[in-house]
Amino acid sequence: MFRIVKKDNVSNPLLQRLITVVIALVAAGAFIGLCGYSPVTVYTEMVKGSLTSAYCLRQTLIQMVPLLVMALGVAVCFKMQFINIGAEGQFYLGAIAATWVTLNLQELPVPIAFPLMFIAAFLAGGAWCLIAALLKSKWGVSETLVTLMLNYIAVKLVSFQQYNSWKDPKAYGYPKIAEYPKNLQLPEVFGVHAGWIIALLLTAATFLLLKHMKLGYEIAVLGENPATARYAGMNTKKILLLASLIGGGLCGLAGVIQAAGVEHTMNDQMSGGLGFTAIVVAYMAKMKPAGILVVSFFFSILLQGGTYMQTSMQIPAAAADVMQGIILLFILGSEFFTQYKIIHEKKEVA
Repeated sequence: MFRIVKKDNVSNPLLQRLITVVIALVAAGAFIGLCGYSPVTVYTEMVKGSLTSAYCLRQTLIQMVPLLVMALGVAVCFKMQFINIGAEGQFYLGAIAATWVTLNLQELPVPIAFPLMFIAAFLAGGAWCLIAALLKSKWGVSETLVTLMLNYIAVKLVSFQQYNSWKDPKAYGYPKIAEYPKNLQLPEVFGVHAGWIIALLLTAATFLLLKHMKLGYEIAVLGENPATARYAGMNTKKILLLASLIGGGLCGLAGVIQAAGVEHTMNDQMSGGLGFTAIVVAYMAKMKPAGILVVSFFFSILLQGGTYMQTSMQIPAAAADVMQGIILLFILGSEFFTQYKIIHEKKEVA
């Protein structure tokens, strides 16, 4: 009989991860070779397309910003074992709320309308996550299923607005929402929209929350052992709701950053699936904000490099996706076997 148990201590985890990355690159390279391409050339093109020029580096950072912010939101929830799979939906709710502000309150002075976009996005994303938190705290409903299903509802809400009530009459029948006014778009700082500054500030704020604030300590205790949290007199329901609001709110902020900084409008394709990738980023970084910053940059290199090599080498998108998937599979598998081991127990004969 086989059983999975947690390791008491992990020796050289960094070395193990480095070895895993090498093995992952070799495995992905073997797949590339089977497809008829040179692995060395492909990896060279990926690095070239993501890091070797100012333009490519800017594109990598643009990919990184929403991924980083959503991963921070996921980490806050995961830290207390609230399995939030709904970053994608919370991202879109944030974008919906911000777009409503730009369409209906653009007459307000910019110093009022601009912060209002971000406040609305935070509250909308947080409220979307709170639905699952309330259902869990009241009736014990699985937050994993609820947040997952809410993703689809959120995307369809965006599609509905895009094709109906918010459809731009000046778009010649094309299903497009009007662009944000210029004064409500994020300005560029060093060639990249200012969202990267907001993302760094949010990383620092999340670090302070989880490491140096009472709520962060309570979140960690609740995640480690709910019974201990209750015996210590903590209001576990309040902690659950607050953490869910913050986690979902961060994902909502990612939505407004992407809408105001990159798309300059809202559409039902703007997340590019980054909400699900953010879950992997948070897990690999062990819910630590500094680690999330590093891992999200690594993933952005993969994403931007994969996009570049499709153009430069005419590699099919499906092949590029499989290659990225192989790398992720090996790295995630490494994280599992770094922390756990499989033991064989002999069945006793009566």
